[in-house]
Amino acid sequence: MSLVGKEILPFKAQAFKNGDFVEVTEENLKGQWSVVCFYPADFTFVCPTELEDLQNQYATLKDLGVEVYSVSTDTHFVHKAWHDSSEAIGKITYTMIGDPAHVISRNFDVLIEEDGVADRGTFIIDPDGVVQAVEINAGGIGRDASTLVNKIKAAQYVRNNPGEVCPAKWEEGSETLKPSLDLVGKI
Repeated sequence: MSLVGKEILPFKAQAFKNGDFVEVTEENLKGQWSVVCFYPADFTFVCPTELEDLQNQYATLKDLGVEVYSVSTDTHFVHKAWHDSSEAIGKITYTMIGDPAHVISRNFDVLIEEDGVADRGTFIIDPDGVVQAVEINAGGIGRDASTLVNKIKAAQYVRNNPGEVCPAKWEEGSETLKPSLDLVGKI
């Protein structure tokens, strides 16, 4: 069942951010746009490439009013150890949430129960705490954070411009659509 259009469920977790351990709840994901990026595990292969790519887009996302959270089923202690030992992960300044009890992974329906790890899931959450977009990839397929920027811009545009929608390959400043009877069968 899709989570698009649904409010995020309650959780409380420990996280690692900029050298500190912090507590994060679902309330931290509200009040601004948020991206929650699940990945299978620390100290793996595809995961550091994705998280580093996400860090490379972090300033752009922050400029859009977006906060970023990565989540794996590892603990916040493991996140710190990975941050301290990996050149790629050492660059990360966004919040890295630990989910060893699998509460958040289950809430977002990305937990692979038999393995105890999360799928590669990306969730765009609006300021009301409602999921606006979801992307789930198989374990061997890494994500491209630059496409995330365009999806967020489209989600923000649609929120700020009721009655308009963004067509495929929409980019900021390009034409949108206003669904109506006049467009039916003409696109």
